[in-house]
Amino acid sequence: MGLLSFLTFPLFLSLLWRLIIVNGNFSTTLEGPFKPVTVPFDNKTYHGNAIDLPDTDPQVQRTVQGFEPEQVSVSLSSDYDSVWISWITGDSQIGGDITPLDPESVYSVVHYGIEGSQMSYEEVGYSFVYNQLYPFEGLQNYTSGIIHHVRLTGLEPSTLYQYQCGDPYISAMSDVFYFRTMPPSSPTNYPRRVAVVGDLGLTYNTSTTFSHLLSNHPDLLVLVGGISYADMYLTNGTGSDCYPCSFDESPIHETYQPRWDYWGRFMQPLVANVPTMLVGGKHEIEPQAEDQIFVSYSSRFVFPSEESGSSSSVYYSFNAGGIHFVILNPYTYYDKSSDQYKWLEGDLYNVNRNVTPWLVAVWYPPWYSTFKAQYREAECMRVEMEDLLYEHGVDIVFNGHVHAYERSNRVYNYSLDPCGPVYITIGDGGSREDIAVTHADDPDECPEPSTTADLDIGGGFCGFNFTSGPAAGSFCWNRQPEYSAYRESSFGHGILEVKNVTHALWSWHRNRDYYETAGDILYIVREPDRCLANQGN
Repeated sequence: MGLLSFLTFPLFLSLLWRLIIVNGNFSTTLEGPFKPVTVPFDNKTYHGNAIDLPDTDPQVQRTVQGFEPEQVSVSLSSDYDSVWISWITGDSQIGGDITPLDPESVYSVVHYGIEGSQMSYEEVGYSFVYNQLYPFEGLQNYTSGIIHHVRLTGLEPSTLYQYQCGDPYISAMSDVFYFRTMPPSSPTNYPRRVAVVGDLGLTYNTSTTFSHLLSNHPDLLVLVGGISYADMYLTNGTGSDCYPCSFDESPIHETYQPRWDYWGRFMQPLVANVPTMLVGGKHEIEPQAEDQIFVSYSSRFVFPSEESGSSSSVYYSFNAGGIHFVILNPYTYYDKSSDQYKWLEGDLYNVNRNVTPWLVAVWYPPWYSTFKAQYREAECMRVEMEDLLYEHGVDIVFNGHVHAYERSNRVYNYSLDPCGPVYITIGDGGSREDIAVTHADDPDECPEPSTTADLDIGGGFCGFNFTSGPAAGSFCWNRQPEYSAYRESSFGHGILEVKNVTHALWSWHRNRDYYETAGDILYIVREPDRCLANQGN
């Protein structure tokens, strides 16, 4: 049972839930735009525990010996017939005197086969270590365990595989894990459930989100940035809910890299069995010596960058059945002359909507959030890229960063538009920075415009006052904007179930509810005949 039972959740309950969903009388975006709804924040209601799990928690401690694999994960390549298996062997080191492990001291091997048969296939990959270095007196440096990445190719679609990873020559192999491949790309094939969550971190709230994710049995997990929150700590392990508030005299934004190891151990029961695609957010920048950024993020996980024509691990694309996902990043150049923008132009141009009808974009800081926290922070990115996404008919956009839940009506350039994307902010996975409550349109809560631009997002200042519409002449609305359909300050995660070419069921699940109870649910409906009339592809 064990891992296999996780992937074959009692069939009766699963089928019953899907029957309820398919036949449920849920609203659709065709009925919109919806009147804005704000669920009032209730201080008397339990909203979880935004405190990090300590390093003494059994779920984050190292339990393997020698070169036995740990922190095992699986991620997708650009299409269904290939996945990456990743893991770490050997222990990391942190301190003033560190000696990196030798990657050549252990092999990178995966044995695998279709579930129920022998694991008679073998693939060999590569390994390396990474360092997080700080050229300042008193700061501790870090060197990782040996990181292994192995690519499995030639896989069958929609098929359950079993695998072991490690070094068979020294009897250092992992337990048996399982993953299901994506269906082939076509307008009739979709993963059953895509889980979406942002700002997960490693708190007691994360534990609840993690438990609900496991219980909802996704086929694919998309993690919208805010992963380990190692950057909320100094290199000596001292943490804070507000790094710049507590450590304003730090010569560089330090991070405590062992939090990445804790996160990998904690998440292994999910990410070793469910393909997981990650998005680089603000907490993954982690600057270090020689101006290197995103080093841990780019080292610990594999991304289908090369397969999708990207030169960077922080922006890439992949297919999951009839869904084409585009992952973007505002913390690297994104203006119209940048490599990222040019890559995005080419990627969107080459999308065949007859094969992958659904187009989903994902990045970390939202364009259309009405919460005070991070309000209009990524405005320069929106100015550069929104037209391109609109012209190519992006259906849904997922963002994190704001620690709350919000779903928009279809919107383009701050105006209601039946062909604009539905924007969903879902940065409520469990962050130690706690839940966001205040809205920019609350009385006397509109932030000073000059304070909203994020210095990590290039482009200068773009958040000017609105020039038209109900908020003309102001930086904020004086009520919940009409483009905001639903907002609520609660921790949770979301499930996307694409049913066919035009209908996808979106459900958001609060942590404080039973995992199958949806706090917000509706069908997102595409209108390709109306909205893609001018599309060349």
